[in-house]
Amino acid sequence: MTTALQPQIPSQPVLRMRLAPRSGMPRPIDGAWWPRSYDLLAELPSLLAGLPRAWGQITSVTVNGAVWSEAPGRMLVFNQVVRLHRALAASAPHTIVLLTPGRGRWDLLVVPPDTAEKAAEPLMAAAAAAAGDQG
Repeated sequence: MTTALQPQIPSQPVLRMRLAPRSGMPRPIDGAWWPRSYDLLAELPSLLAGLPRAWGQITSVTVNGAVWSEAPGRMLVFNQVVRLHRALAASAPHTIVLLTPGRGRWDLLVVPPDTAEKAAEPLMAAAAAAAGDQG
């Protein structure tokens, strides 16, 4: 008798994110995220899945419309509707803004996907450390 081998389930790539330590003080940046592409539909589910539970259910996401690929005005992520906004603000071209009603707003530095690991790691560490040093 032979047993059929179970097909390998592809593993999800590790989420490349660094968050600042929790603090009661508001800060301009809450950490950094290094996505693998500028395809919001592909990247957003893993980002939202990796966020701290204390942040609650993210209902609105704003990205730089000049950088990220086209996306519908909303998408279903883990059985919840998330509204997607594309802004062209020159003040924060490399950030993603996450909103949870009644809980808060979190801004993450977006490290460009094509950044080499040697350059991305210090950027992420500096964003998380600088955010934690505020106050």
